[in-house]
Amino acid sequence: MGQKTHPYGFRLGFNKGWLSLWYAKGKSYIDLFHIDIHIRKLIKKQYKHAGIASIEIKRISDTIRVQINTARPGIIIGKGGSGVQQIKELIKNYTGMTADKVLVDVIEIKYPEIVAQLIGEGIAYQIERRISFRRAMRKAVDSSIRAGAMGIKIRVAGRLGGNEIARAEWYLVGKLPLQTLKADIDYGFTEAFTDYGQIGIKVWVYVSDKKKEKYKKPEPEIVRSHTPTREQALESEFENEE
Repeated sequence: MGQKTHPYGFRLGFNKGWLSLWYAKGKSYIDLFHIDIHIRKLIKKQYKHAGIASIEIKRISDTIRVQINTARPGIIIGKGGSGVQQIKELIKNYTGMTADKVLVDVIEIKYPEIVAQLIGEGIAYQIERRISFRRAMRKAVDSSIRAGAMGIKIRVAGRLGGNEIARAEWYLVGKLPLQTLKADIDYGFTEAFTDYGQIGIKVWVYVSDKKKEKYKKPEPEIVRSHTPTREQALESEFENEE
C-alpha cells in the first residue's frame, strides 16, 4: 500500500556510507547534529551554483573535517585557495573552533551526469529560467543514459507550466530496482522557485550493482615440519663424510 523508504537510508551500511561520521551522547549529539545541518546550509547557500552534490562531515576528537563533493571545484577553491579559507572562516565563526581545528577538502565529481542531486538542480535551474519542464527532463534523461546510467527516473510536481491545478509528471528510462539492495541507486531532491509557486523535483539514478564484500574467516597458518626421507638422509650423511 505505497509504503516507501528513502533509497539512501535503505542502503546505509550496505553500499552507502554516512554523510556525518562521529559519535556523541545525549544532548551533545543533538547539538552536533544541528551544527552539521547548518554548516551544509551555509556552504550550499554561499556556493549555490558550484554544483555541490554532497557535504561529508567527520569529527575526530576536537577536529572537524568537511569534505565537499562538487562538479566545479574551481569555484569553491577560488584563486590561490581563497575560497577554502572563506569556508574555514565560516565554519570557525559558527562553531567557535580555532582555524587549525577546521579542515576542508574539495573533491571533484568526474561524472556529474549520473549524480541525482546535480541532475535535479540542473532541471530546477532551467525551470526557473522558464524553459519547458518536459524539455529539461528529456535532456537530463538522455545525457544520463549516454554517461552510462542503467536507469533513471525524474518526477516533477507542482503548478507545471503555470497551470492553476497542480499535477505531477515523470519520466522513466531503463530499469530502476528500488527494492534490490545491491543496486547502487542515487537519489536527489530539490525545488524550483518560480513566480507561480514551488515545483518539487525528485531524481533516481540506477548507476550499477554493488555487492557487499562478505566477511571471510582467515584460515590459520599451519607450520609443517619437513621430515626428510631415508634416501635424503643417506645422501646428506654421504656429503658430510666427503
